[in-house]
Amino acid sequence: MIKTVSTNPYGDQKPGTSGLRKKVPVFQQKNYAENFIQSIFDSLEGFAGETLVIGGDGRYYNREVIQKAIKMAAANGFGRVLVGRGGILSTPAASNVIRKYKAFGGIVLSASHNPGGPTEDFGIKYNVGNGGPAPEKVTDAIFARTKTIDSYRIADVGDVNLDVEGSQQVEDMTVTVIDPVADYAELMESLFDFAAIRKLISGGFRVVFDAMSAVTGPYAKEIIEKRLGAPKGSVMNFIPLPDFGGHHPDPNLVHARALYETMMAPDAPDFGAASDGDGDRNLIVGKGIFVTPSDSLAILAANAHLATGYAKGLSGIARSMPTSGAADRVAEKLGIGLYETPTGWKFFGNLLDEGMATICGEESAGTGSNHVREKDGLWAVLLWLNILAVRKESARDIVRQHWSTYGRNYYSRHDYEGVDSDAANALIAALREKLAGLPGTSFGALTVETADDFSYNDPVDKSVSSNQGIRILFKGGSRVVFRLSGTGTSGATLRVYIERFEPDPARHDLDTQEALADLIAVADDIAEIKSRTGRQEPSVIT
Repeated sequence: MIKTVSTNPYGDQKPGTSGLRKKVPVFQQKNYAENFIQSIFDSLEGFAGETLVIGGDGRYYNREVIQKAIKMAAANGFGRVLVGRGGILSTPAASNVIRKYKAFGGIVLSASHNPGGPTEDFGIKYNVGNGGPAPEKVTDAIFARTKTIDSYRIADVGDVNLDVEGSQQVEDMTVTVIDPVADYAELMESLFDFAAIRKLISGGFRVVFDAMSAVTGPYAKEIIEKRLGAPKGSVMNFIPLPDFGGHHPDPNLVHARALYETMMAPDAPDFGAASDGDGDRNLIVGKGIFVTPSDSLAILAANAHLATGYAKGLSGIARSMPTSGAADRVAEKLGIGLYETPTGWKFFGNLLDEGMATICGEESAGTGSNHVREKDGLWAVLLWLNILAVRKESARDIVRQHWSTYGRNYYSRHDYEGVDSDAANALIAALREKLAGLPGTSFGALTVETADDFSYNDPVDKSVSSNQGIRILFKGGSRVVFRLSGTGTSGATLRVYIERFEPDPARHDLDTQEALADLIAVADDIAEIKSRTGRQEPSVIT
């Protein structure tokens, strides 16, 4: 039986850069999740009888919301739902399933790299038919509907058994529970030279992958250990846990410190990597060297032709504005387009769909290609392994040769987390007021060349996205970027990106924070970070 349930709107359901994210107790409020899911359906047209993909990263409250979403999909007229066994689908795997089975779209339940647990974070986002996150025109429509919603529709039936593969009926809709790993693993095998990687590993090359008790565990276990032959135990923390084992599933040098220390030890494995809560981010650490996400993007782009799926070369490279300019010089040398977009993977979708870009990346450890429409942590790891297998050089040597060829971009991100929202917004507002007067101003040896609030004109659909981050560019190629993150759930996160280009190979061995010290000081001077936020230092430095 289909029920129509009266409800009242909530005023805080505006999606951020990747869906709606709040604390679990917020989502547990009466009708909170239902309101948002119904608002998604109310903002769409033409899905009667179509297929919807549903899955998540296994965090706390994942199963409960999946059951709600299935019953509401049936009540709203979908003909079929594909859901990962156990409610599991990594974000890139969900994108692949949407594309492979030509689904109308998908509901992905995740708060990405944010902590999980009864009082921690949860999220819901909608992906469109190309497999990518809904564009702003869709998320704006969803938000508008959340402010006026007065009822939702749901099938009054028992829960679906999510742990047994096969099909079940919910009213007139078929629910098919699928193997969450099989389709994704098949896709990876089509893109990379698994035989070459198996040969590398069988020759004694040691790989360690930290799944961080998150969703990539089953995927990495199947691919790295079973299909590529890495010894059992190469994939650590491979069982997805609702609270990620009490840890923060963000693959950076703070939360994946144990992996970093393992890779810096004298007896380190040859290659180390990690992925995040929902499987779309990556950390790359070679023996004795951390590879920044910005450098990783550039190196993957420069060497992608060594992998089966990219042997014909790249059509273009896209990067988010805060990502370093390392990839720009690769694009220039390859003679292909380089596209600078706002932060948020949804901005890459049009470029990928139009064949204008093949590989995309963000400084926040997200890298991917046209194989799906999401960033893909395990994909990046496998491309690195493919490159290592073909070049037969260490990660450290490959990085240093890249710097020698293209120059080094010293780069760091300073995050000030949980800042009072009013203070953070006031800081950005004050910066905007300063922009016109900054060009020509000197701060010691640094002189501001240009300063602006980044605006993006989409070359495909001609849409304009304004106020995407404040850029201060100095003569000589250095820059500082300020923006507020849209991925947190409490307070505000101020991100400060600091970058200096160094063409001289003799100066490629400096400590990053030392190389950027004057820019870090100037960033605080211009934005008045300490005085406005009360923070004496960043929460996280990457």
